[in-house]
Amino acid sequence: MAKDLIIVESPAKVKTISKFLGNNYTVLASVGHIRDLPRNTLAVDENNGFTPHYQVIEGKERVVAQLCQAAAKAGTVFLAPDPDREGEAIAWHIAALIEDKNTNIQRIQFNEITAKAVREALQNPRPLNANLFDAQQARRILDRLVGYKLSPLLWKKVKRGISAGRVQSVALRLIVERDKERREFTPEEYWLIRAMLAGQEPPSFKAELTKLDGKKAKVGSAAEAETLEQRIAGNPFVVTSVAVKERERTPVPPFITSTLQQAANQRHSYTAKRTMNIAQRLYEGVELGELGTTALITYMRTDSVRISDEARDAAKTFIETTWGPEYYPKKARVFKSKGSAQDAHEAIRPVDVTITPDRIKSLVAPEQYQLYRLIWNRFVASQMAGAKVEDTVVLAECNGVEFKAKGERVLFPGFYVLSPQKSDDVVDLPKLTQGQNLTLEKLDKEQKFTQPPARYSEASLVRELEEKGIGRPSTYASIISTLVDREYVKLEEKHFAATDLGVVVCDLLAEYFVQLMDVGFTAAMEESLDKVAEGEEDWVELLTKFTKDFNPTLEIASGAMDSVKGGLPSGVVCPECGKDTVIKFGKAGAFLACSGYPECRFTSNFTRDEDGTVHIAEREKPNHEVVGKCPDCGADLVLKKARTGSRFIACSAYPKCTHAEPFSTGIPCPACSEGQLVEKSSKRGKIFYSCNTYPKCDYAMWDKPVPGPCPKCEWPVLGEHIGRGGVVSLACPQKACSYRKKPEEE
Repeated sequence: MAKDLIIVESPAKVKTISKFLGNNYTVLASVGHIRDLPRNTLAVDENNGFTPHYQVIEGKERVVAQLCQAAAKAGTVFLAPDPDREGEAIAWHIAALIEDKNTNIQRIQFNEITAKAVREALQNPRPLNANLFDAQQARRILDRLVGYKLSPLLWKKVKRGISAGRVQSVALRLIVERDKERREFTPEEYWLIRAMLAGQEPPSFKAELTKLDGKKAKVGSAAEAETLEQRIAGNPFVVTSVAVKERERTPVPPFITSTLQQAANQRHSYTAKRTMNIAQRLYEGVELGELGTTALITYMRTDSVRISDEARDAAKTFIETTWGPEYYPKKARVFKSKGSAQDAHEAIRPVDVTITPDRIKSLVAPEQYQLYRLIWNRFVASQMAGAKVEDTVVLAECNGVEFKAKGERVLFPGFYVLSPQKSDDVVDLPKLTQGQNLTLEKLDKEQKFTQPPARYSEASLVRELEEKGIGRPSTYASIISTLVDREYVKLEEKHFAATDLGVVVCDLLAEYFVQLMDVGFTAAMEESLDKVAEGEEDWVELLTKFTKDFNPTLEIASGAMDSVKGGLPSGVVCPECGKDTVIKFGKAGAFLACSGYPECRFTSNFTRDEDGTVHIAEREKPNHEVVGKCPDCGADLVLKKARTGSRFIACSAYPKCTHAEPFSTGIPCPACSEGQLVEKSSKRGKIFYSCNTYPKCDYAMWDKPVPGPCPKCEWPVLGEHIGRGGVVSLACPQKACSYRKKPEEE
């Protein structure tokens, strides 16, 4: 009897699921998408219902052949990619390629990779969902139309090689506008006045100025602060009010995609992309010693806070067993998702609540432990009883000047045992009564200035995208990483700042593509895509409406949009000839150049003040090592460093002599033996080593080459690999060889 075939997305899932099902099924991976629109052409027929022309992704031919061969031998083919629109599209494309080999195709999905969930899915298969696929296809075509039509326009007007995206451009606008708000902000002076007061019993406590003569206090200068101090001096402080209130604090819901990304960024400085990569591993399964390959969390792309009854019951048992029945609420907690939530999946939670973070700490990578601990703590805390606290607010007055202090006492910790919380303005208060006299121990006066709105961090940007309905949980990470990769934004002290290139692109698009760059329009488009997924809107009509505005706008912009290739005004005079300099965009980023080129060849890096003023960057004094004589003119050859970081050799007589050559390691290329390995650097500044006969030989390696041979496979070259903590080891660069040794072990 033929085995049934299960096709999942990743090889990691193959290992986890095979453990449950044994030899009863064949489990294979598509390794993500196997078919997509080609890269080198639009591949969308706008005149024929936006028909897309898909092709097998380059490099996936072997995977497709394996799937087709296995499908031909199988009884039933169960398509089990991730349970979302993207997963439905992957399943749809697989079905299209194997249906001539096997027509008995079913779709299954599971929110968690457990034996029970997988077997239940196999017992309850469904047909492929055309609406979900249409929604994904509509998004893919929308993004293709925008990207492939706008990008050539930007090449023509700004800089070759850059691009624009439908959703990313709106996210960029948020960052650009926040920077403009900061530049236009005018700070105002104010003073914080705090009194250190003491009662009859310790401890002393801080109280903050709140009112002057019954009105909200506002101290705007040093003189006003001094006047206030003189008014208080020598006068008694009296407690005018002590308000005690008992209340219950309740836990927050378990994580959804956006809140997990925010928490991981705030607690561990993880990028959204890194968070999702770690979560993917936890979802697909990690090796846990005696437990084997085990999936630890439910599906991580979700905007629903719903949890299953089974998970809630398991949490109840765990909480009551660990802390006692009083730590479970009288009524089970049910959290309500936002109106726009898909609610197709549960919230992100541990698959098995009894697998505590401490149990796996020594078995998984530190980052996996940290993220799992966040998810586990948040889920368990969400199901616990509330914390009962006693809030105390004390008002004290001195000669018409009122101060306030807040205190909190925990009566019952509840979920605080896992998620302690305390406000910064809450202090420890002694026992106080109305009418009691207090002693002023110290009066602190601190000058402050109002601050501009903060730049977006990864966490706050994700929160903003979610609140404004830009993108969906599964797209936040790619939106942010795309903006960074395109060099439209950069990170400064863990916050995003728009680059000059990003500002130019944003301003040009905002001027001509008003609808495309409108936050409300982008959010409405997401809602329309949701309606397509629900079968309430036709995807072709959606695209038709979009292109009716987009295509004519594109035609107008192509002729009317100003080119900035000649440079943007900088406000800086060339120090060599006195003409104006302009800001240009090169391969290594923005730079200053003299407008008198080619007569004046002055160029320089530059910096900007907080208000946007441009300054010529100080140049490092050249300290070039002489390495020989130029074969072209006889001048000294010197060792230099490229903007992207790699070293190269150039003639010291430049620009009269333009001789240059890459920096050679002196190690023969192991692939062709004709060339030598030379130092290069990628666009993003990562050093690598490649054959100097390229393109004749395209051999390259990331690690610094060291003469071999490899003791295991005899490859002529080893690589100097720098691992965690800066530990250096020698490793064979051949993927099929696992040789690795520390140098001192050689």
